[in-house]
Amino acid sequence: MTRSRVIQLGILFFLLGGLGYGSFRLFGLNGISSGIASEAVLVALVVVWIGSYLFRVITGNMTFMEQRKRYLKAYEELTTAELKARFDAMSEDEQMQLMQELDLENNKSSSFSDE
Repeated sequence: MTRSRVIQLGILFFLLGGLGYGSFRLFGLNGISSGIASEAVLVALVVVWIGSYLFRVITGNMTFMEQRKRYLKAYEELTTAELKARFDAMSEDEQMQLMQELDLENNKSSSFSDE
């Protein structure tokens, strides 16, 4: 969140507090009672806001996580397409040689993991 966004939210909450105070005064509460009521409403809003943030953290639905998932998916698709294009550009002999080398490497790595 940018600094200007934080300042905007602070001003918004300040204005909401004033609006709540005025509304409660309009409904007939005295000054102290309307101040306490508007403060209670603001505290409730902040608690709900923090709760929603914690819910997003726990479920992993945060903006950064979503961006990272999309980036990784696009990167995997791009590299897969690029590797496929390179493989298709090879002659059949080169493709067979590469496949044999990969099988040999896979066999070596599986024998290490078996030990």
